[in-house]
Amino acid sequence: MKKIDPRFEKFTKKKSNAAIKEGFKQEKRQYKKKRAEYFEQKKKETLQKQVEGPTIVREKITTEQMPLNKYLAHGGICSRRDAATLIKDGLVKVNGKVVMEPGYKMADGDEVTANGKKVFITKNLVYILLNKPKDYITTTDDPQKRKTVLDIIKSATTERVYPVGRLDRNTSGVLLITNDGELAQQLTHPSNEVKKIYAVTLDKQLDKADFDKILKGVTLEDGPAHVDVLAYSDMKDKKQIGVEIHSGRNRIVRRIFESLGYEVKNLDRVMFAGLTKKNVERGKFRFLTEKEVRNLKYFGKDAKRKKPEAEAGKPKVEGERLQAKIGKPKAENERPQAGSRKPKPENKKYMAGSKMLNTGGKRQKTDNLKSRANFKSPGKK
Repeated sequence: MKKIDPRFEKFTKKKSNAAIKEGFKQEKRQYKKKRAEYFEQKKKETLQKQVEGPTIVREKITTEQMPLNKYLAHGGICSRRDAATLIKDGLVKVNGKVVMEPGYKMADGDEVTANGKKVFITKNLVYILLNKPKDYITTTDDPQKRKTVLDIIKSATTERVYPVGRLDRNTSGVLLITNDGELAQQLTHPSNEVKKIYAVTLDKQLDKADFDKILKGVTLEDGPAHVDVLAYSDMKDKKQIGVEIHSGRNRIVRRIFESLGYEVKNLDRVMFAGLTKKNVERGKFRFLTEKEVRNLKYFGKDAKRKKPEAEAGKPKVEGERLQAKIGKPKAENERPQAGSRKPKPENKKYMAGSKMLNTGGKRQKTDNLKSRANFKSPGKK
C-alpha cells in the first residue's frame, strides 16, 4: 500500500456528517456576519448624508464688477434686498471705508465687512426645508430673545443661513432656509410670482357673497389684493378654506379675510415654490435633494417662459373657456352660409368604377360610366 504523506492525511480521511454540517454552519455564520457589517456601514453612510445634507459646491464666481448687495448675498449674510437696506444703514465697509450705494461695483481683491465681520463668498451651499411650528420668529436674530427658526436647525449646519421669505409668529408650515442669496432673491422677487398655498381656518363660515368678493379682489390699506385660487377645503365645514396666492406682502392672507370681518384662527402654509411638508413633522426639518434644488433654481424662469404661451391660447372668460372645449353653439334658426352646405353624396354604384373630371366647374362622367348607363339587358326591350 502506498504510504501517504502525514501532511495530507487530513484530506484522505473521510469526514463524518456532523463535521460536514458544522463546517456549513460556520460558513453560514461568517456570511451573515459580513452581510450584517455591510448593511450597517450602508446605514451609517445614509444617516450621515441625512445629517449633513447633500454636498453642493458653488461654481467659482468672479467678484469683478459684482454689485455690493449681490456680493453680500453670495456671502450668506442675507438676501439681496435686505443687503441693500444693510448698506444704506452704513453697516458695510469696503477696504475699510463705508459704502452707502448697494450697486457699488466690486473689484477683485476688495475686502468687505458687514457689522464688523469679514464677508467671504460662500463655497458650500445649504438648503433646508423646515416645517415651522407656531411661536417661532422668522428672523436670524431677535433683540427680545424670542425663539427663532434658526434655533430649530442650529445642529444642522455650521454655515450662516437665513430664511427665504417670512412667516408670522402664529403661522406654521413650509419654510425654506438657505445660504444661497441668489436663489433667495429669485424666490422672493415679485416678478417671478412664486406660488404659495395656505390652509386657512376661520372663526365662522365663509358665505358665498364674501367668497365671490375675495375672488374679484378686495382693497386693503396698501392697495388691491387678489388671490389666484380660492376653494372650500371641506364643503361640510365652510370654515376650512384653501388659498393659492403669489403675492408676498406682509400678512396678506390674514388681512384679506380680516377686511371682510373674519378672524383667522389657524394659518398653515402647505406649499411654497413646489415644496411641501410631506413626511416632515411639525418642528422638524430635512435637507433638499439635488433634484429639488435644480427645480427651485428654474422655478421662476419656467413660469416666465410658459406664461406668455399660456395667455396666448387662454380664454379670457369662463364662457369662452367653455366654448373652447365644446365649440361655438349654433343659433336655433341660424341658416348655413352660402357655400357651406355639404354636397350630396354621389351614387356609389357609379362612383366605384368611374372617374370624375373637373372641367370648367362642371362634373362629367367618363366614357366608361356613360357606356354603363346606356347598357340595356338583352331580355328587355
